[in-house]
Amino acid sequence: MTKRVSRELLVLAAVLAVAIVAVIARRSDILAGPAPAPSNLARTAAPAAPSAEPVADVKLDLLKTAQTGLEPSTRNPFQFRQRAAPEAAPRAIGAPGRGAPVIVGPPPPPPGPPPPPPIALKYIGVLDTAQGQVAIFRDSGGNIINGKEGAIIDGRYRLLKIGVESAELAYPDGRGRQTIRLSGQ
Repeated sequence: MTKRVSRELLVLAAVLAVAIVAVIARRSDILAGPAPAPSNLARTAAPAAPSAEPVADVKLDLLKTAQTGLEPSTRNPFQFRQRAAPEAAPRAIGAPGRGAPVIVGPPPPPPGPPPPPPIALKYIGVLDTAQGQVAIFRDSGGNIINGKEGAIIDGRYRLLKIGVESAELAYPDGRGRQTIRLSGQ
């Protein structure tokens, strides 16, 4: 054999020897470690050896103490009971015939006006004319309605803004501003 091959075999043998020693050392550490606890089956099969420590006496007399004065509970979690009434709302307190009553707590806010009904028009397109853009709408009856920005259309709505895909409408007094998107019909 050549010197090169013999060196390689020697290095390989040394690495193999180190690996074997490491495995053996590892196994001996595992085997010398703490012993696993015996199972319940092993404990029942072997008779128990007497322990070297004495067992303290159990004083059962101390467990039977006198009642501390607590009364038995009247609550039954399985019985249905009505819920307690909620606290009363603030009310007026005052003597009859002595002027205005004194209000306890803040008064409830007054209800606001109902919102205006939704605008029932469909935006179907826009026309570019020499005078400007004209929006075209259809009402629920199928009638066609035209209008320019700022004009009152159908006698009920003001046309605020005309866009390519939507138009903004509101009631003449400025309430109920809505954006109506372009519909295909």
